[in-house]
Formats: sequence, C-alpha cells, structure tokens
Amino acid sequence: MKASEIIARKRDGQELSAEEIGWFVRGCVSGEVPDYQAAAWLMATYLNGMSQPETVALTRAMAESGRALDLGDLRPRAVDKHSSGGVGDKISLVVGPIAAAAGVVVPKMSGRGLGFTGGTLDKLESIPGLRVDLEVDRILDQARQIGLVIASQTADLAPADGKLYALRDVTATVGSLPLIVSSILSKKIAGGAPSIVLDVKAGSGAFMRTTDEAVKLARALVDVGTACDRRVVAFVSRMDQPLGRAVGNAVEVREAIEILQGNGPDDVRELALTLAAAMVRLGGLASDEPEARRRVDACLASGAALVKLRQMISAQGGDARVVDDPSLLRTAPLTEVVKSPRAGYVERLDAGIVGSTLTGLGAGREKKGDAIDHRIGIMFHRKIGDKVATDEPLFTLHLASAARLPEARGRILAAYAWSDRPVESPSILIQKFGAR
Repeated sequence: MKASEIIARKRDGQELSAEEIGWFVRGCVSGEVPDYQAAAWLMATYLNGMSQPETVALTRAMAESGRALDLGDLRPRAVDKHSSGGVGDKISLVVGPIAAAAGVVVPKMSGRGLGFTGGTLDKLESIPGLRVDLEVDRILDQARQIGLVIASQTADLAPADGKLYALRDVTATVGSLPLIVSSILSKKIAGGAPSIVLDVKAGSGAFMRTTDEAVKLARALVDVGTACDRRVVAFVSRMDQPLGRAVGNAVEVREAIEILQGNGPDDVRELALTLAAAMVRLGGLASDEPEARRRVDACLASGAALVKLRQMISAQGGDARVVDDPSLLRTAPLTEVVKSPRAGYVERLDAGIVGSTLTGLGAGREKKGDAIDHRIGIMFHRKIGDKVATDEPLFTLHLASAARLPEARGRILAAYAWSDRPVESPSILIQKFGAR
C-alpha cells in the first residue's frame, strides 16, 4: 500500500477498507507514514467524514496500536467512565469512589485539562504527594486491591491516538466527529474494560456547544463502541453553567469530598449517582436501574464511597488526611467575596466565560505543557434560578495575586445575566443512549 493513494481515496470521498485504515495507522506510529502525510489524511477525513465501518476500523486500529490493559479475572466487573469535559467537572472524583464502593472495578485513565475544560489529573495533583503516573503493574495491583485507580494514560496505551491528536491540534481538524469518537473509544478499549459509561457535555462550557451536537456525539459513541464489542451507555448533560459551585483544581477536590461526605451541590450529586448506577448495572451488580440506584445511594449515605476515595489517595502516595481535613489542600493566598450588584433572579451564568477567565488566571492551560496553579479557583454562591438581593455574596475568588482581582471580578460578573421574574433551575440530565 501507499500512503498517497490512501490519502487520495479519502480526498475524493471514497470509503477506505479496514485493511487500508489499519495499515495507515500502523505507519503513523512506526514513522513509515510521515507527519505531513498523516496531516493531509486528517484534513481529508475532516472534510469528507467517515462511514460507521470506517470509524469502527479506525477505532480498532488505534486501540491495537500499542499495549492493551489485561484485567484478567477483574474484567467482568470492570467499567470505565469518560466525560467530554467542562467547567467545574469534578465528576470522576465522585463517581469513581461511589461505583467502586458498590463493587465495580474502576481502572480509569484520565487526562489533563486543555483550554477551559479542567482535567481530572490536575485536580488530583492538588492533593499533596499524590501520583498519577503509575506503571501498568501498579495500576492492575491497585485495581485488584481497592477497585479504584485514576491514573494518566501510559505511553504504550493506544499510542496512535497521541500521535494523531497532536497533529489534529495543530491542523484545525479536532472538530471531526469520527476522529473525536475514535480518539475517545480507542483509549477506553485499550484500557481493557468491557463496559463504558460516557458523560457528554452540552453547552457554552463544553466542547460540544449545542445539545444537537452532543446528541450526535453520544449516539456515535454508543454505535461505534457497540460495534467494537463494548457495552456502552452515554448520557448528555448540561454545561451552560459550571457544574457544582466550585471551579478550579483544589476547590473542586474540596467539593468532591463534601459530596462524598453527604453534602455539596445537588447537580453534582445527582449526575454522579446516575453515572455510578449505570456503572453498577453494566458491571452486573444489579438486575435493573432501581436496584442499581438503591445500591449507589447506600454507598454514598454509609460513607463507604468516602472510604474508597481515602484508600485511592493513600495507594497513590497522596496525603489521605485531606479527606477529613480539606484545609491540607493547596490554598490560594487571597480570597475575595464579590457581592451582587443588583437584586433579582440569576438567569444566566456562562460557563464558557468562567472557564476562559480561570484559564487566563493560571488555573488552566492555553497549550500543552503550560504550568498551572492548583490554588486558583472560584466558589459560586448563586447560580441559575437562585434569588439574590443586592450586596449578597455572589461568588468568592481564590487568587494568587491582588493584581488580577479587578480583571477577574469584572469578567465573572459579566458571565451573569439577571431577571426580575423567577427563573427555573435547569435539570442536569438531558438524554440517555445505549444499553438498557
């Protein structure tokens, strides 16, 4: 085969065979296909799309481009979870412990934040001493011992995805649906779990800005994942306003702990319990959805999920005392309570503005490799649907420097819109797709 011929076929809108796609992906990893040809193929794919058989073939080829995690006898109870990312999305820190406490094996490979979407690994590294760069044997040992591990993707797990994503990032081809689907699922398939629960965000603070886009992605993930012999459930959830009340790294870890203690905001708790129940069902630990929900509710209420978080932190070298004393998390030197400029009802709290503001303040990354400040964050006291009086606390800024205070205050205030009439608080869940 010749790379130029495969590029030409895709350029002309023709359907590639599984053999052609497999050969091309292997060539990208080995270097036989140089970056400039891979970039040309990505652009042709972006412009002409892919059929479902092509997307399935690409997903399989990427998953098989390196080592796959062999979960052995843990596999039947293993369920992976993925979120498409958003502002304030600390949901993995809550879902993982709840599902593991209910008996699910959760071997989760997570990522770092890029742009305004926060990364689970960055949040975890707010905990002193905690390591996320674990070797495969250690990942498997921890999964066996406590049923929960959240670590970074190893270099030999679906290496084709890392190679192609780096090229997509610099060639304006990130937004291709089949390339998004294959990127997400290839890593999950290589991770070894037979079942996957997906949380696809929709809104101003998400990669998919509209519900229609998120629904298309969720359907495609379920269809392609099923064709790759995985049981897949996908939920579409709202990301027009931040998830929960905390946005940042350390402040989100604090909020996750509060939820596992039985407190915290309702939207995070409800989404976490819904996703965890789906994981319990897919893991074969409940016969139907009501039983699965009762099981995860009990794990949260009893404190068993909090125990799992403590065990995971300790196993990964972190200071597990933060579970009982969150003040041990990294703390910003400056906090400023910003009060409401008017009375009324919150009609809008734009998650995109919030996320981009925090990124600019140093809580996120503009590009890969940027350093972040885990201490920076925001705590929201009022969100959509809440009634507020003039001069009541609206949000609290956690900053590293007073010099950034005016800018941060002004930008977050601009994320709000108001109504003189009551506003209904939006539900967090929009739609579900996949296994019954």
